[in-house]
Formats: sequence, structure tokens, C-alpha cells
Amino acid sequence: MSSTQSNSSANVTFARPATFFINGFFNIPHAKYYYVFLSLVYVVTVLGNSFIMCIIYLARRLHTAKYIAVFHLAFSDLCGSSALIPKLIDMFLFEHQDISYDACLANMFFVFHFMNLQSLTLLVLAYDRLVAICFPLQYHVIVTKPAMFLIIGVMWIFSVTFISSMVSLITRLSICRSNVVNSYFCDHGPIYRLACNDNSINITMANICFGLLVCMPLILIIISYFCIALVLLKIAQGADRIKAMKTCTSHFILVAIFYVPLLGINIAALATFIHPNARIINNSLTQTIPPMLNPIIYTLKTEEVMQSIKELYKRKKVNTRLLQNKRVNTKG
Repeated sequence: MSSTQSNSSANVTFARPATFFINGFFNIPHAKYYYVFLSLVYVVTVLGNSFIMCIIYLARRLHTAKYIAVFHLAFSDLCGSSALIPKLIDMFLFEHQDISYDACLANMFFVFHFMNLQSLTLLVLAYDRLVAICFPLQYHVIVTKPAMFLIIGVMWIFSVTFISSMVSLITRLSICRSNVVNSYFCDHGPIYRLACNDNSINITMANICFGLLVCMPLILIIISYFCIALVLLKIAQGADRIKAMKTCTSHFILVAIFYVPLLGINIAALATFIHPNARIINNSLTQTIPPMLNPIIYTLKTEEVMQSIKELYKRKKVNTRLLQNKRVNTKG
């Protein structure tokens, strides 16, 4: 009997809100203009990443292992922004800030999953550059299309397993302090802090997530660039060195715009108090600006992509002329 009473008492004290209220900014006038800006960022992100995916799909010269990874980065950017920005616009521009418990967990999963895939894909592109510069003769043997598909498949399995475990652990929390989430989406940290029961495992998972999925890829990327730098220093010809460096510049810029703001805000949070509004602006820009810039950087900074765009444009012009001539001949 005492066991049954204990279980029923535990059930009574366990609280799970029907909805969460996503708070967003604290007392910022004209905050809606910021969300309008993010909606414009989303439009550019969709157009840019769709464009780069179409170019890679249509241009035969880009059907290589490297551009499978670039295609996957564009896909992850597109899906990550789609998981975050449309819901954010709906909540704050149209004042639908209440979100159901299950929908909130789903939103958390997709935002973190695709952000994780972006981080891991940048690591894969660093691996591609490392092999290309340090082992040029073995590159086409090591970095093959089947190998790249396998790496991406392992990334997906790992990310889905880890992020779903992290999100599912939220369901063991009794959310009785409040249902107000002090963030701009269903963020993991602000939600587990609302719990009244032990949330130590959630804190551990958050730390593992940051260390394993943000810090570890960045450390490996830095190591890969250190190895690349050592090889480039040994190249006698200055022209060859510059040519090799150019192949890394696009990726290096992507790494900088993705990781620097993300690490900056987390390191600053350890040293001093950061106002929630500053954290929201930094984190939202970190999650939305890189996906918008990635296709632009790859288009403008990568000679192969620019060449492929020119070839596809010329092919389209030729096809258009042939079609016009055919119509003229038919009428004649």
C-alpha cells in the first residue's frame, strides 16, 4: 500500500505544461523590425541554398565527393533555417507565442539536429581539404563518392541518436516553476532550468552537446589547418602555395562565421553576466546569418562553381537559340 501511495504522490507532484510561452525579447521597442529582418534573411537563405543545390545537381563537373559535402551543407542550412525562422516569425510577428509541449520538443530537436549537421559538415569539408593538400596523389582514392555518402550517413545516425536522447530527457522533468521560456525558440537550456526535480543529467547532456558537437569539430578543424599550413610552408613555388591556399579560403570563412560568434557568447557568459536580449540577438544571428552567407561565399569564392554557372548559362542560351530556330523553321 505504501508503495502505491508513494507512486500516486509522485504522479501528483509531476507537472508537465500543456503549452510553453516563448518570451522573446525583454522590453525592446520596435522588436518586430528585427523579426522582419530575419524574414528577409530567410528569403535570401532559401534562394541562395536552393541555387547552389541546383548548380551542383545540374553541373556534371561538380558531381564529386567534395561537392556532395557542399550540397549537404546547403541542405542542412536550408532545413536548419526552415526549422527556426518561419516558426519564429509566426510567434513574434503574428503573436502566436504559445506552443504545445510536443511541438516544442519537436522544434528543439530539428533546430539542434540541423545546427549539429552544419558543424559536422564543416569538419568533413576540412577533412576534404586536408587530404587534397597533404595527400594529393591519394586524394581520389581516399575521398570517393561512396566514402562521402558513408560519412554523411554516419553523421545523420549519430546526430539523430544524440539529439533525440537529449530532447527525450526533457520529458523526465517536472516543469512547475513556470511555462515561460526566456528565448526565441524552444531552447534546451531555458527549458530544463524551469524544472523543479533533478535536472543534473540535462545539464550534463548540454555540456556534452557543446563539447562534442561544437568544440570538438572546431579543434579538429584547427588541427587540420595546422597540418595544411605545415605542408604549404614546404611548397617551394609561391604560385602553387597561393593556389593551394585559395582552395581553403571559402571553407575558412565559413568556419569563422559559424564558430566565432557561437564560442564568443559562450565564453563571455562564463566570464560575465550577459543580458538575455544580447544573448537572443547573438544566438539568432549565429543560427541565421551563416546559412545565408554560405552559398554566397561558395559561389563567389570558388572558381569551379563560377565556371559551372557560366557553362550552364551558355548551355541555356544555346538551347534557347536552337528552340527559336526550330520554331522559325517549323513556321517556314
